[in-house]
Amino acid sequence: MIRILCVGKVKDGPLKLLIDDYSKRINGYHKFRIDEVKDEPIYLNTSAEAILNKEGERLLQNIHDDECVILLDLRGKEYDSPSFAAEMDKWISSKGKLCFVIGGSLGLSEDVRRRADHAWKLSDLTFLHQMTRLIVSEQIYRAFKILHNENYHK
Repeated sequence: MIRILCVGKVKDGPLKLLIDDYSKRINGYHKFRIDEVKDEPIYLNTSAEAILNKEGERLLQNIHDDECVILLDLRGKEYDSPSFAAEMDKWISSKGKLCFVIGGSLGLSEDVRRRADHAWKLSDLTFLHQMTRLIVSEQIYRAFKILHNENYHK
């Protein structure tokens, strides 16, 4: 099983359609799904740390002990597509179950960071966390195409 575990929902119709399309494509190679936890409202009188901790608790409640946890994080390791495919293949071989974690708009709590096995940096650019789901889904699909020596990767 490969999962993407995210804070918040995708509200944009066309973006959701693209994510759903890649989910179907990935399921042709490996069992895959996207799980969502509720995002915490941001109020003026609530600290960022309190919000991160609440979202972090929700994420940790949804991470299974037997999963290899990969955070999407600006502090993580960068890969090109072939090296990401090779790394993902190693993660699947070692644990069998992968959980890619995408935090909310404020990031990830320290407790979630401590639970992670790996951290993956997509780019120095900042993306909407909803768009990150699409990018991660597409890269997982691309990795399977590379691993199966199928035409897709350029």
